Amino acid sequence: MAEDATVMPPSEKGKVRKILRDMIINEVEKKNLTALIARAADFYGPENKNSLLNMITQNMIKGKKAQVFGNPDKIHTYTYTPDAAQATAILGNTSDAFNQEWHVPTTKERLTTNGWIELIAKELNTEAKVQKVPVFMINVLGLFIPIMREFPEMRYQNEQDYILDSSKFEKRFGIAATSPSEGVKQMIASLRK
Repeated sequence: MAEDATVMPPSEKGKVRKILRDMIINEVEKKNLTALIARAADFYGPENKNSLLNMITQNMIKGKKAQVFGNPDKIHTYTYTPDAAQATAILGNTSDAFNQEWHVPTTKERLTTNGWIELIAKELNTEAKVQKVPVFMINVLGLFIPIMREFPEMRYQNEQDYILDSSKFEKRFGIAATSPSEGVKQMIASLRK
């Protein structure tokens, strides 16, 4: 996914996002609004307990299996939360960044979900044990865990490669995403507090 890619949402949540994006862009084009749109991939990192990758890590810290949704052999890029915070601050303080769409720094490494789990296991000095959660179980979990209610609709993001391209931001500002190994190290340190 790049900033100039055609937006064709396959989910209701995505359709709402497209409507909002189109409203903003239309007003920008009419010169009725000065705005920018900053997007990120799924988040991971410190102080981010609702992130899927953080939840996987919490289980692994407890000695449990990494529970995954979808196909763990598909590539999944993530945005490290401190990178997203820094990038949005930079964008908001850069006048010529307005009236554009941006992707904040996101991992360039093409790690699969299994690759992320192996990286986490290596940092924890443990074995990477994976348990795939069936779709019906995601629906059941949604009855008890509010954040899980969103997963069935967004499951497609874990059934195919999910790659967010942030090269526009990186070229313009000279700032790349934190490496997955460093991000995972900081995420684990935060979760252990």
